[in-house]
Amino acid sequence: MKIKLRGHHLLCLQGFQGYGYSEDFITKMTRINELRKSEECSVTLTNEPDDICLACPNLKNNLCENEKQNEIIVKMDNEVLSQLTSKEYNSIDLFNYVSSKFKSMNDVKNICNECKWADKCLFYNKLIE
Repeated sequence: MKIKLRGHHLLCLQGFQGYGYSEDFITKMTRINELRKSEECSVTLTNEPDDICLACPNLKNNLCENEKQNEIIVKMDNEVLSQLTSKEYNSIDLFNYVSSKFKSMNDVKNICNECKWADKCLFYNKLIE
């Protein structure tokens, strides 16, 4: 199976614990989070709306909320994607690599610090400890 993911969602999925913008979004995020843990899953990376975004109520005209918010999201994506060399990965390998690259608050300061889910994110809170 193949999934398409934004750069910043590589971090979000590691800290996801069932919160989201809507029930549809939570269901989609939960499903993608399950799929990404499979050896048979491959990931195509992007800095545009991905498989998770398709269920987000904030996605309008292929933008996250509005142009300004979308620019912030794309910047977050690009920060993560700058640490990767390809667009296609085995999901397990990808998430192992991302975990090894983003392991301190300094590594995520330009990505997670403005996130409204940071207080609920297990990935982010692990870095605080």
